[in-house]
Amino acid sequence: MKIKNSITGLLLLVVFTACDNLNYQEVTTKDETWMYESPLYGIQKLVDDLYAHVQYDFGTYSGAMLASASDESDYARLLSDVHKYYDGGLSSFSPIVNPTWTNSYQAIAQANEFLEKLDKISLDEYLYNRAGQTGYEYLKEKFEMFPYEVRFLRAYFFFELAKTYGDVPLVTKTLSNSEANSVTRTPVQEVFKYIVDECDAIAEHLPISHIDTRAQQTGRASRPMALALKARTLLYAASPLFNTNNDKELWRQAAAAGKAVIDRAAGWGIILGDYSALWGNDNHRNAEMIFIRRTGSNNFFEQYNFPIGVENGNSGNCPTQNLVDAYEYQANGKTWRELEAAGQLPANPYEGLDPRFELTVVKNGDKWPNYETALIETFEGGRNASPLLNATPTGYYLKKYADGSADIRTNNPTTKYHTWIIFRLSELYLNYAEAVYNYLGSADAKSAEFTLSANEAINVLRDRADIQMPHFTGNANFVERYQRERMVELAFEDHRFWDVRRWKKGAEFFTQIYSMKLTKSGNNIVYTRQSKNRLWNERNNFYPIPFAETKINPNLTQNPGW
Repeated sequence: MKIKNSITGLLLLVVFTACDNLNYQEVTTKDETWMYESPLYGIQKLVDDLYAHVQYDFGTYSGAMLASASDESDYARLLSDVHKYYDGGLSSFSPIVNPTWTNSYQAIAQANEFLEKLDKISLDEYLYNRAGQTGYEYLKEKFEMFPYEVRFLRAYFFFELAKTYGDVPLVTKTLSNSEANSVTRTPVQEVFKYIVDECDAIAEHLPISHIDTRAQQTGRASRPMALALKARTLLYAASPLFNTNNDKELWRQAAAAGKAVIDRAAGWGIILGDYSALWGNDNHRNAEMIFIRRTGSNNFFEQYNFPIGVENGNSGNCPTQNLVDAYEYQANGKTWRELEAAGQLPANPYEGLDPRFELTVVKNGDKWPNYETALIETFEGGRNASPLLNATPTGYYLKKYADGSADIRTNNPTTKYHTWIIFRLSELYLNYAEAVYNYLGSADAKSAEFTLSANEAINVLRDRADIQMPHFTGNANFVERYQRERMVELAFEDHRFWDVRRWKKGAEFFTQIYSMKLTKSGNNIVYTRQSKNRLWNERNNFYPIPFAETKINPNLTQNPGW
């Protein structure tokens, strides 16, 4: 029996329209026939390679995260391409150009090839195997799921392309070289619709969790992942950068998609837990996670980001005062900036801040990392501060995603697993809050369709046991407060860089970066706000199409301003 008898019907659901052929040499040294007749060493590795194309950002730019190209962070070391994002160095020729174009279309090409040749996959040699990972039933179940997983991944890569470049070629079948070199860009809303339609088509075929399958693997495409991708896609489609006419129906669709995930999450076993459990060696087991990308055991991220003054620490991605200003005080819901402007800033301005601050940011006086006995000193002349080379330029160091128990000392190094968060439940609450507010026009409004208000959705996050922040109420400054809440909750998870773009607010948020200079005066610390300017151009809302691509294919018109 060939598995094609079970899954070739899926081909009828695939919309054909894309890239050059898969290079089998990338996957195996064997030929195409061997690839499809050797499922364990050919097809399974091909599908696994698609997952390997899912990007993560534990220091993409020589240790710098994309967060350091936003107002979340300032990268302390000058020799990183991340600085080109705001110093005028970004262009279609520049090596800084994001790898999304090449990476995504390579993955899409593999996905197209796989889906077009399902009938070649044979499990005949395993027909009489009864047990283990080469048992026929085990393999049949796994291989029948592959087409749905591949379609999810293809849709995900199209989303990554659309958010980065806007209009992109929607290529869903293999093409000859001449066809591939003459494709045109598809309007971004059509790309978004394709992604949503694919998610709808495959969601109910995917398991809620692969833990309940024979394979019992985590991290593979699931129903919650497909519906979370749909919800994020619709939020982007409704946002000002893409929804130029502010079509309210797009906001309604985004709210409905977000609510669908929220309403079903508990039944899927996806629940909110402590914010402090979102990262660390075992965060892949966190019940809030929907889609994650796990890496191997290492301490590279800690080496990049542990403070100068800690043995082998390289400083790195340093949270800005802009981020610190987004945290509210538990007692009154005010921010540092607001109290500073009113002359009411307390002597210790960190005391009483939103608990997420302590979990995200390393400040003066902290014990960090865990094995250090001396406290962090970020005041001028301190052991972790200027004038030391590459000391924090902002007054802070990064804690989120860094594992304080990872020892980077030369004589006692230890390593930890790191898991990049792509989708988690808290994002869905925030997405829903933004969409339902823009649809209903009030943060307290509800309807027969939307029985959870925007404020109530946000308060679910603020009610967590280890957060306990004052509730959002009313409409006053809702947009400003929501944008701060999103910055705080999703800090360093690769949202801020893209959120500000889809809101079309780069000129508001990305042109002035604040830091806090600490100086000692006797036993007291004096806090002095400092700022530096960054360049912003509206063309930066989208990346340039890589010059090499436009040179080969003149039909790939360049994005405005590039």
